Amino acid sequence: MPFWRGPVTPERLGGGITNLNFTVVDGGERYVVRVGDDLVVHQIMRFNERAASEAAHAAGISPEVVHSEPGILVMRHIEGRTCTPADMRDPARLAQVLPLLKRVHRELPRYLRGPALAFWVFHVIRDYAHTLAGTNSRFASRLGDFVDVAADLELAVGPIDLVFGHNDLLAGNFIDDGSRIWLIDWDYAGFNSPLFDLANLASHSDLDAAGEEWVLTTYFGRPPERLPYEAMKCASLLREAMWGMVSEFHSQLDFDYVGYAVDYLDRFGRAYSRFKAQG
Repeated sequence: MPFWRGPVTPERLGGGITNLNFTVVDGGERYVVRVGDDLVVHQIMRFNERAASEAAHAAGISPEVVHSEPGILVMRHIEGRTCTPADMRDPARLAQVLPLLKRVHRELPRYLRGPALAFWVFHVIRDYAHTLAGTNSRFASRLGDFVDVAADLELAVGPIDLVFGHNDLLAGNFIDDGSRIWLIDWDYAGFNSPLFDLANLASHSDLDAAGEEWVLTTYFGRPPERLPYEAMKCASLLREAMWGMVSEFHSQLDFDYVGYAVDYLDRFGRAYSRFKAQG
């Protein structure tokens, strides 16, 4: 790329399951390069990722975007440790994450430029079902049930407070540099209910009941109504499972998408049983 000041040797980073990531050292500076085109089947549009990444940097949430061109996003490298689910269950780290998440929801939109997308998990589930209907997916016989369950969950969520969401709060998208937490990877960013990010955070990192209660009470300043939250958590898990189902047919990356789908479908089943018991 003309951006580089001299010859570079990219080194592959692990962890990416929708794009390829590399580190590059150029002129004494270290960068992360994300390589990936639009993934319409997953509703990922790279113009949206770039805009959200730039707004997140302006809000002090994410590293600086220093260059972009079609299919490529170059950011400054953050020296730190990629978090794990166990890290996210640490109360001290959660106490750092919650204010950061509030800034995403309330401050980031002040810096967002250009068109913006919405991320509505129930639309994603329906769209995934349409996509899978045209394949020989091993889950094809269950698609109608998935859509029906999602419709019930959508009703249970009810009216929402609209904020700007990250919508992909895997533990690996948080980096701890020793003094603060950074949030990266804005592929799925878009306007959404705050309940989705909170449920997504809890479900990806397996927060226990006390941890979830602390997160919800701290975020809202009071114990919230639990049924809409539990419905959103079920939807988050179902969407993640269906992401794996779709990726089996639409990704060329070396990753066990079927195993991923089965794992999250099992998590969804347990969460949905608890939801029905509450309802």
